[in-house]
Amino acid sequence: MSDKLTVQSLHDDQMVRLTLNAPTGNILDKEMITDLLQTALEKLRFQPRVKLIQITGAGDHFSFGASVQEHTKNQVADMLAQFHQLFYTLADLNIPTAALVSGHCLGGGMELTLMCNFLFADKSARFGQPEINLGIFAPAASLLLPFKIGRTRAEDILLTGRLLTAEEADEFGLLTKLFEDQETMHFEVETWAKKHLFPKSAAALRFGVQAARLQFNRTLRERLKALENLYVDDLVETHDATEGISAFLERRIPKWENC
Repeated sequence: MSDKLTVQSLHDDQMVRLTLNAPTGNILDKEMITDLLQTALEKLRFQPRVKLIQITGAGDHFSFGASVQEHTKNQVADMLAQFHQLFYTLADLNIPTAALVSGHCLGGGMELTLMCNFLFADKSARFGQPEINLGIFAPAASLLLPFKIGRTRAEDILLTGRLLTAEEADEFGLLTKLFEDQETMHFEVETWAKKHLFPKSAAALRFGVQAARLQFNRTLRERLKALENLYVDDLVETHDATEGISAFLERRIPKWENC
């Protein structure tokens, strides 16, 4: 495993903390996704005592999202397939998951938090799906956000690309709980887990997650691949998708041709 992900087993193996460890942006590139999939999540299939997977980011920010460099036309198909495997793996595990967010939580980073059962944030958090500003869209968020907060609010986020403050995300119903600062959040979530999850059966929790997410996971498996295909087969062939990515990488304003 690279040093882009740290894994801690805590509370007599009842909780595993996964920390995205590539500050400041904690970019979800292929190397980090490989670490999450092959080194961390796959091993949890064989750890029946785990009652909570906690995902957080090192430093001041949760994640700036997936690597824009890997969104280029010749790389994006492999990148999306690998990234979306994270979602299928989390769905298959059925272990309760909690994201703890400070600072920016954008793009693929936000999509990762949408897969979690619980989403905690402190007041420094800023959420957004800015893909539309690059001439592209967010496949997983397009599917998952309406489940979380309803279609009207989901389309606000997806089609404007604007950032939400932590308070606005809480108002939208995205958060389980909002905290004053990062230190308080981490302490209080530990207390919350000890009270609400650790006294329970790990087996019962996994069946509970499976039952509560029956429709959510079924839709994920049926529809995410279709959105991935829409992106790879159709969107990527447009001028503006290529132009948006190129403009970002070249640090210039995109020149849209609207096609």
